[in-house]
Amino acid sequence: MARQWGWGGVRYTSRFGKSAVLAAASMLALLAGSASAQSVHVPPIAYQEHVLKNGLHVVSVVDHSSPTVAVQVWYHVGSRNDPQERSGFAHLFEHLMFKSTLHMPAEQMDRLTEDVGGQNNAETSNDFTHYFEVVPSNYLNTLLWAEADRMANLKVDEANFHSERAVVEEEYRQSVLSNPYGLLFNAMDAESYAVHPYRRPTIGNIAELEASTLPDVIAFHNTFYRPDNATLMVMGDFDPKALEATVEKYFGDIPHPDTPVPVVDNTEPARRADRTVTVTSPTAPLPALGMTWLIPPAKEQKDLVALEVAAALLGTGESSRLHQALVQDSGIATEVETEADGRAGPGLFMVTAFLATGHQPGEAEAVVRRQIAALASKAVPAAELDKVKTGLLTQAVSERQKAENLGFILGNALVTEGSIARANSDLEALQAVSAEDVRRVVRRYLVDAHAVTIDYLPQHDAVASKAHGKTVKGAAR
Repeated sequence: MARQWGWGGVRYTSRFGKSAVLAAASMLALLAGSASAQSVHVPPIAYQEHVLKNGLHVVSVVDHSSPTVAVQVWYHVGSRNDPQERSGFAHLFEHLMFKSTLHMPAEQMDRLTEDVGGQNNAETSNDFTHYFEVVPSNYLNTLLWAEADRMANLKVDEANFHSERAVVEEEYRQSVLSNPYGLLFNAMDAESYAVHPYRRPTIGNIAELEASTLPDVIAFHNTFYRPDNATLMVMGDFDPKALEATVEKYFGDIPHPDTPVPVVDNTEPARRADRTVTVTSPTAPLPALGMTWLIPPAKEQKDLVALEVAAALLGTGESSRLHQALVQDSGIATEVETEADGRAGPGLFMVTAFLATGHQPGEAEAVVRRQIAALASKAVPAAELDKVKTGLLTQAVSERQKAENLGFILGNALVTEGSIARANSDLEALQAVSAEDVRRVVRRYLVDAHAVTIDYLPQHDAVASKAHGKTVKGAAR
């Protein structure tokens, strides 16, 4: 399967009014009956934005269909900003932001949301860290005050630092070491980049976290957690004029440092040859295959969207080409995933196959390369292309019916793609993708480029083949 087009990977629920549900049903019915995704007009997200004197970017979307409001704060700091040999700092602060402030005890954000029937969460990525809440709309001002308080008055002390570092380290043990395929997922970025900081794991590294000190953490916080490096998003049931006044009241006096926010060097050299890495796992029951190719930054809209379509053609649903070839026809794999992962810097086109009993990564790699070559050499039939594009468009329209999703879509466009306007223009670009566009990007970024291949083996298989730990085949990156 391919990663969902649009915003994916976050689980949450929400309550929405009848009008929004009917609007979604009408649009989805139109898409379902459409012969081509190219014929559908999707109403744009009607957002407003302004910037406070201290640099805080404010984005809002009014939606009175439900008496709820979503509040999100996006800090433009992710794992790419982690200090050298201190991976996991951005992730650590995702946790620290739920601890005590000057005016709130630890875990107070849970009380302010869950105790009134709402919810909250946070996420760290390569390019950003964002915090999000959904509450009844009459609690909006309380949430804005709380977000301003933890932006300005977070307590970064020894007690909070040590407790949350322990939490992050345990998360690493569960997500990477105990997960049968955790080492594979961790290796995808680490082995794919030669110099770019994307090669550092977002989740962190236990040894580097243990080596960190409180002054290290305070310096990171002071550098990146500031109003001129953040975007506040409010979506839902509110009065725009009242919102503007309240935001100014709570956030307007938060100072920002005189020093500029450090800029990450996005340079990543082109690969000079294919490269194969063998990674072994003591917990994996069966082998797996991971393959990556470098793709341009997400700001390159036309190519990125065409690559998204290519990923869906290869890996979305049981009728996709790799599912048919690897799972249904040959039985080499039990599951296959594809993704065109657009990032603020150089992204990755990724294929992951989880193999069936008795099969090895090399078998799957040969099939993947054949299917990619076929996609580059022969135009995709119109019916197949339209089916995939309509599916991607239907999903995107469905996601837009939830107020909190609008914040995720707008924030990702702003921080990752470089322009908030991409939240609307991406759907136009999707509908414009042609069969020749697909052939062009597959040839350029996959066929005529070089792959990093990860052969992921259970430890007993590796011992049998005399491969221990990690081995590398092929030329330099």
